[in-house]
Amino acid sequence: MRAEKADKKTGGAGATAGDPAVPAQAAAPAAEAAGPTAVAAHDAIPDEPGWEVDPDDDWGVAVVATVGRQLKLRREAVGMRAAEFGTAVGYGEDMVYKIESGRRIPRPEYLDRADSVLSAQGLLSAMKEDVAKVRYPKKVRELAKLEAQAVEMGVYESHSINGLLQTPEHARALFEAMQPPYSPDESERMVAARMARRSIFERLPAPALSFVQEEAALRRPIGGRMVWRQQLERLLEVGRLHNVTLQVMPLQSETHSGLDGRIEVLKFADGTAVGRSDGAFNGRPTYDPKQLRILELRYGTIRAQALSPRESLAFIEQLLGES
Repeated sequence: MRAEKADKKTGGAGATAGDPAVPAQAAAPAAEAAGPTAVAAHDAIPDEPGWEVDPDDDWGVAVVATVGRQLKLRREAVGMRAAEFGTAVGYGEDMVYKIESGRRIPRPEYLDRADSVLSAQGLLSAMKEDVAKVRYPKKVRELAKLEAQAVEMGVYESHSINGLLQTPEHARALFEAMQPPYSPDESERMVAARMARRSIFERLPAPALSFVQEEAALRRPIGGRMVWRQQLERLLEVGRLHNVTLQVMPLQSETHSGLDGRIEVLKFADGTAVGRSDGAFNGRPTYDPKQLRILELRYGTIRAQALSPRESLAFIEQLLGES
């Protein structure tokens, strides 16, 4: 499976537009509610392309293979053929074989229905937590892990809206514009992974989050006018959170210390930190205190040059009124 590509991530691997470039681990959204034990033909889930397992994700491969074996053993123990089982859970026979062989990642409703059909008493449904993590690319899981541990995060985003601030529609429009293109299924997988990371805004105790966005990125109507308006509304919503500082770097600024590109700094409760900048230290993540001080100096200077948080929210409200 392709890794995200438009955001540069810490490990030097590809990523998608607007994500922090520092590695971290995946938070998974809550699993969907269980479906009925049997699904009528008109309600059956089509045998659409599922999410393939990333062969480079050793942990993910092991999880999906284990789940597949358990599903097969349970099905055979009750004497059900794959076709019969597929009809009961609303999937095609071919998809049943692919999931049981560890070649496809089962969706939450598949495990819930399988648990009910096979009378597994919750054992199969309990696998949803690990399976949900596997659904997201390895590097996104790593990124979300660091974000979940950070007590303070500062991000300057130069060309796009940061991934944590994006709406699903905006993120989808970005993925669909990638070249070479993602398949529709891959795009949805990436959107789901990005939206799962937004749980950082719901953490308690709340981390201190600071974002500086370029004005140009706010003016670009990615996805069309309605998607653009929704994105601006999302920025206002997040910017008003008590633990979030959102600033805009205006195009008319005569001094700009961030022209070398994105900067991210994450700080942790034990006093350690990790940072990365497109224009420093070969773009690689750094844990070195001296290098981190340089990144913090640059980020602090950028914040001083940007509009104040109050001015920034007023500016976004103005853009929304003009849209």
